[in-house]
Amino acid sequence: MGSHYSLKYVQTEGVPPQERLQGEVEGLLSEVDQQMSTWRADSDLSRFNRLPAGACMPMPEPVLELVRLGVELSTASTGAFDLTVQPLMDLWGFGAQSRGHRLPADEEIAAVMPVIGQRHLRIADGRLCKDAAVRLDLDAIAAGAAVDRIAARLVELGVHSFLLEITGELKAVGRKPDGSPWIIAIEAPRDDRREEQLRLQLDGLGLSTSGDYRNYFEVGGKRYSHTFDPRTGRPVEHDLASVSVVDASVLRADGLSTMLMVLGAESGMAYAEREGVAALFIQRSGKSFVTRASPAFVARFGEPGSM
Repeated sequence: MGSHYSLKYVQTEGVPPQERLQGEVEGLLSEVDQQMSTWRADSDLSRFNRLPAGACMPMPEPVLELVRLGVELSTASTGAFDLTVQPLMDLWGFGAQSRGHRLPADEEIAAVMPVIGQRHLRIADGRLCKDAAVRLDLDAIAAGAAVDRIAARLVELGVHSFLLEITGELKAVGRKPDGSPWIIAIEAPRDDRREEQLRLQLDGLGLSTSGDYRNYFEVGGKRYSHTFDPRTGRPVEHDLASVSVVDASVLRADGLSTMLMVLGAESGMAYAEREGVAALFIQRSGKSFVTRASPAFVARFGEPGSM
């Protein structure tokens, strides 16, 4: 995934030694990488992306599961969430194969829009098919899926207290040896320094944050982030700086945080309220930030100002 992972756990009786746990974790990460990476040419996903329009390819069930979730989130957001944005990522200089940020011309954006859209994908008998030369990018949900898979394996191995993080998506289970909970800090969406916005106590829950403050470039004083609206072919332009979603499924939290980030503060909050999503929205207001929490978030953690 071109990123990092970390695992902190409590070594209780029956927990395998560190060498075995590390081998198990890295074995699963290697499997995810082989299936879903856009950073390696021999992955299942990269081979599918090279296929022409009208082609089909047998795909591992974990990949098909993410495509199904992508269809669900795309439908729920009227196209704001989309797994076929890799051509746009490359065009603007954010993709794994990009050679630097750039501001493309309107004609260049229009040229790739015909191959953007999950409507071009279908699943048939364990095969993934495309009716246009689409290229999939699962980065919006692959890390969350990996966290869920590895967390489930850790529990099978007898690890019942751990904090697992993969490329920023994380899950906390159980408590530390002194009985205290795992405490997770949500970062303030600042691009000039690292600063804590608030802390959450998690047990059995995952957390995913999407934001525009780490991966972006500026031209003429205007910010262009790596979060794209696939309906326009351009980076989002609203004042939402970050969205954090808490859910038992890190896969869902990962996808929802991206979807809400694309929708923006108003439409995103409306969706979170309607669907009971525990979400924290941080908006820019001049040089400061305004924090808003969905009802489900407040019910679980309290008002942000009181944390």
